[in-house]
Amino acid sequence: MALIINAHIHAVPEHRDTVQAELERLVPPTRKEAGCHTYDLHINKADNAHFIFYEIWESKTLMDAHMASDHIKAFGAATKGMVADFKLFEMEKLE
Repeated sequence: MALIINAHIHAVPEHRDTVQAELERLVPPTRKEAGCHTYDLHINKADNAHFIFYEIWESKTLMDAHMASDHIKAFGAATKGMVADFKLFEMEKLE
């Protein structure tokens, strides 16, 4: 069964442009990762410092490998002190 992820990233408002640019940089390499079926970045229309990833992964193991990837580490280094809040929700689809 696929693992669905909603990741909520709230940028510190004065750093939102940098955070957005760095989030956008994550998309191409992540979409090439093993087990990544969907990796879509969204912005909250009511709060432009709130970004949401909608992701579908083949397994938790492959999603965990993504979280340990070099591009995720680079994002953390590039945005240190610029992210006010990060929440990750692991979900599964109900039929």
